[in-house]
Amino acid sequence: MASLSYLVYVLVSLLNPISYLLHGHQQFNYKTSDDHEVEYKALFVFGDSPFDPGNDQYLPNVTVEEDPSTTWPYGETFFHRPNGRACDGRIVPDFIAKFANLPMLPPYLQPSPKNFTEGASFASAGAGVFVDTSSGTINLPLQLSYFKSVTELLQEELGEEEAKSLLASAVYLISVGGNDYFTFYADYQENATESLQQEYVAIVIGNLTGVLQEIYDLGGRKIAFQNVGPLGCLPYAKQLYDVKFGSGCVEGLQSLARQHNKALAGVLRDLESQLPGFKYSIFEYYDALTDRVLNPTKYGFEDGTDACCGTGPYRGSYCGGLNGTIAYELCSNPGDSVWFDGSHTTESANLQLAKLIWSGAPNVTGPYNVKQLFEQGC
Repeated sequence: MASLSYLVYVLVSLLNPISYLLHGHQQFNYKTSDDHEVEYKALFVFGDSPFDPGNDQYLPNVTVEEDPSTTWPYGETFFHRPNGRACDGRIVPDFIAKFANLPMLPPYLQPSPKNFTEGASFASAGAGVFVDTSSGTINLPLQLSYFKSVTELLQEELGEEEAKSLLASAVYLISVGGNDYFTFYADYQENATESLQQEYVAIVIGNLTGVLQEIYDLGGRKIAFQNVGPLGCLPYAKQLYDVKFGSGCVEGLQSLARQHNKALAGVLRDLESQLPGFKYSIFEYYDALTDRVLNPTKYGFEDGTDACCGTGPYRGSYCGGLNGTIAYELCSNPGDSVWFDGSHTTESANLQLAKLIWSGAPNVTGPYNVKQLFEQGC
């Protein structure tokens, strides 16, 4: 839990960054509806578990309980094996990369050569904006430190000018904040006063703004946010706080998410007016996912309440049963469900969400969608 006195953004320095090899710079083209070619440079991903392609499995001393996504049935739908994604198949950044005609980004910590000219994914399950939100994860300041190392490698490999061009034309996809609010709510629950909630949200946003400023200073110009989702509607949250079936979601968590999203939108507008060349996109994840939870059949799902995989009320916990050591339930077709486990959406839901991020209307993803960000000049 981050202290409310933690008002200053602290950038964690990485003393011994993991070194990877760079391959030759490649360019990718995509035919737009106007039949003209757009060069796509790179996609850099920051965030928490919905965007983590498997970084956490390479962290030291990680247990199955802390990272069950390395066990069956995670990965069953697309990969046919667990690979560290908290999903039955592909996650949202996998689809965004596909739409952009880029390869699927591997985990940054994967111990093999990677092509950083195509981007990188630093996202980590459990990560927060604050260093101490969840110990042992790649918190957002540490993800930023990794990104800084990548920019230095790009400059060394490509030269300063070409690296600058690549970083300016790249899109930076971010999903973070939910774990910070889970930590806060666990400490205070409904006892948090309105002023205390507002203060905490302001500190989260202040630290997040510091990270965005750092990305900008390192050359990034195009920021794409998935805002904080309906935290109180997660099967895990409803199980944890004993929400009775049919009685809705955990409103305290819902309120924190809404306050964060309102403040985030205001900060991004301010940054656009203050920073030359800064462009942004916000996907209204909260609204899009809430509608699928409440009206699943409208989107081709049978169940928006219970997870496909897990145990207990709403199947909200222990998907995989701690590597099969305890009993758990698994639905026959994950594509029928919005949720795969207690906190994460299925591949079918992720595809729908990714399409909205990529080409959604301005009231869903704006002021630019991600396709438009890629098409924007530097």
